[in-house]
Amino acid sequence: MNTTHSPVVATEALTKTYGDRVAVDRVSMTVQRGEVYGFLGPNGAGKTTTLRMLLGLVRPTAGTASIDVDRVGALIEGPGFHPYLSGRDNLRTMARYRGFPDSEVDRVLERVDLAGRGADKYKGYSLGMKQRLGVGAALMGDPALIVLDEPTNGLDPAGMADMRALVVDLARGGQTVLLSSHLLAEVQEICDRVGVIDHGTLLLESTVAEMRGGSSLHVRATPEPAALTVAMRLAGDDGVRRTHDGLSLDLPADAAPHVTRELVAAGIDVHEITHTERSLEEVFFEMTAGAATLPEKEPLS
Repeated sequence: MNTTHSPVVATEALTKTYGDRVAVDRVSMTVQRGEVYGFLGPNGAGKTTTLRMLLGLVRPTAGTASIDVDRVGALIEGPGFHPYLSGRDNLRTMARYRGFPDSEVDRVLERVDLAGRGADKYKGYSLGMKQRLGVGAALMGDPALIVLDEPTNGLDPAGMADMRALVVDLARGGQTVLLSSHLLAEVQEICDRVGVIDHGTLLLESTVAEMRGGSSLHVRATPEPAALTVAMRLAGDDGVRRTHDGLSLDLPADAAPHVTRELVAAGIDVHEITHTERSLEEVFFEMTAGAATLPEKEPLS
């Protein structure tokens, strides 16, 4: 990740109301240069409205939003193209309007794995192909900032893996990616930082590692009272918790051999010791408990 102290994206108390309904409530967020930023939230949380305000597509009720780059590519909600034109001709129309050569169309079609289907009419594309064409449109002109709203929508597992690799490659090349997503396992793998929004309010902005918290060791050993005494000596009084089937120690994975030796030396039978980490999904649902259920997407070919 190639970042500097000057953020590419910054919002300050960004707010949008529709009558009495508050869609976005004083959101302040920053996206640093060269990072992949995941914008997470349940359905109706305010993600798309925030992105639309950021891009100037919706006027804020209050607050400010700024982008500190000249070239921005974006895919917000579903891509819209002419149904009776081919995928290539749709992109050519956009490219000529924006002053790009046809070679740029061929470049992005190759990048989103549609080079072999560029001559097909858009109306015959699957949902996944339409989504890839929309991402291709966002990549034209090699923008410094790329804003993607649910970029893996409609993609099958192979397509999702390709999209993940593309996003990582963009960031490695120095481009900044701001994406919204409900696929938390995907976000966990590719994002440097995340912002979690719920009911229009930004609940948290942090690195993925910080959000997930530290790792722990799960220990099953008998007799448990003696194991608890050893565990508290190793991890501290506040670093040990009883679980339904053992003990949880706030220690890293590489502490497992030492913990095992200490338990055995104390005459304790060790039945199991495993390293566990909370997933981003677990933390997300803890933070947004009671929020609307995230939509399920069926893979399409």
